[in-house]
Amino acid sequence: MKNKVMEFIDVITNELNKLSLEIYNNPELGYQEFKACRLHTDILRKYGFDVEENFSGVETGFKAVYKGKKEGLTIAYMAEYDALPGIGHGCGHNLLGTVSTGAGIVLKQIIDEIGGTVIVFGTPAEETSGAKVTYVENHEFDDVDIAMMAHPGSEYTKSGTSLALEPVQFEFFGKTAHAAAAPEKGINALDGAIQTFNSINALREHIRSDSRVHGVIIEGGKAANIVPDYAKVQYYVRSTTKTYNMELLEKVKNCARGAALATGTELKITKFEFNYDNMVTNQALSNVFNDTIYEVAGIVMNEPPENSGSIDAGQVSQVCPTIHPYFDVTNDKSIAGHTRELAACTLKDYAKKQMKNTIAALVLTAAKVIQDPKLYDALPISFTNLFAPYALFLFLYIFRAMTELRLTDGANGCYLLLLLLF
Repeated sequence: MKNKVMEFIDVITNELNKLSLEIYNNPELGYQEFKACRLHTDILRKYGFDVEENFSGVETGFKAVYKGKKEGLTIAYMAEYDALPGIGHGCGHNLLGTVSTGAGIVLKQIIDEIGGTVIVFGTPAEETSGAKVTYVENHEFDDVDIAMMAHPGSEYTKSGTSLALEPVQFEFFGKTAHAAAAPEKGINALDGAIQTFNSINALREHIRSDSRVHGVIIEGGKAANIVPDYAKVQYYVRSTTKTYNMELLEKVKNCARGAALATGTELKITKFEFNYDNMVTNQALSNVFNDTIYEVAGIVMNEPPENSGSIDAGQVSQVCPTIHPYFDVTNDKSIAGHTRELAACTLKDYAKKQMKNTIAALVLTAAKVIQDPKLYDALPISFTNLFAPYALFLFLYIFRAMTELRLTDGANGCYLLLLLLF
C-alpha cells in the first residue's frame, strides 16, 4: 500500500505544485479567497469528489466528499488558503491547503479497498475569524472520526497545544473641544485608551507565565488641536486553557472599565473576531503519524515548542480526535513564520519534497487507523482523558454525599453507578 500511495503522489505532484504556485501568486485575505477556493474545488472535482461550495454559510468555504464502496471511518483533512496582509503567504497556507487537498485525493485512491469516507474541508480565514469555528458551531464535524492537517514551518514538530484566544475591542466615547482654547470642555477618549494600556501593562506582572495579552490602538483622534472624542482599542487575550483565559479576559475588561471611570468616558466592549479554543492533540493519533512519517522518509518529529499562537483547529480538537503537526519547508530553523522569507521557501524544491512526504504520512496514518480497529478504539481514550479530572471530582463528590446521607443500600448503590456512568 505504501508503494501505491507514493506512486500516485508522484502522478499528481505537478498538479499540486501548480495549485500551490497559483495560490501563492494570488494571495487573498480571509473570506476573500474566491480564486483559491475555486482552484481547490476544481482539482477535487476532477478526481471524483462531490463538492459543496459556499459551505455552512461560508462563501469561500467548501466540503469535498468521496464515500468509498465499503463502510468505514470518516477521515477529514482541513485545507487553509488565506494569506496575510502585506506579506502574502507568510504562513505557508498556499502549501498547507495543497497538502490537505493532495492527501484527500491520494486517500481516495485506496479508500474503496480499505473502506471509509474521505472529506476535504476548505477552511477559510484561519488568520482572523477562522471558518472552523463556524463549522464546529454548525456541527459539521460531528460525524468525523479523525481530523488532520499539517502546517508548514521551519522544522518538523509533533502536534502539540495552542493558546485559547479571546479577542476583545474597547471603544471609548468622549467629547470634542479645542485642545488649547477650551480643553476643560472636552472629554479625551484617547486618555481612556492610554490608561487601559497602562493598567494592562501593570496587570501583566500578575498573570500566569503561559498567558499573553497584547493589543493596538486602532483609532485615537484626528488632529492634535482637537480633544479626541473617540478611540478604539483591540486586544488578544490568550492562555493555555479556556477556563483561565475567561478569568483573564474579565480582568482585562476591568482595566478598560477603570480607565473609562477615571477619564469620564463612555465605554463599549465587543468581540471583533471569533474566539479560538485551545488545541487538544489526540496523542494516540499523533503517535501513529509520528511513526508513519519516520517509516516514509526517516523523519524524526521534534517536540512541540513551549510557546505557541492560537489556531481555529483548537475548536475541531474539542469535538473529534485531531492532530496539527508542523513540517519543515525552509531547511533553516532561523526562518520564522509570518515572514516573506517563509513564503518564498514554499516554492523551493526542498519544500516540494517535504510536501510529498507529509501527504504520504497523512494518507498512511488514515489507512492504519481505518484498517486496525484496536488502533481506532484507542483514539477516544486519548481524547476523553481530557475529562478524567472532572470524572474524579464527580466520583469524590458523590462518595461524600453517600457518606453523609448514609446511602448504603443496594438501590442507592445502583443510583450511584448510574450517575458515574451517565
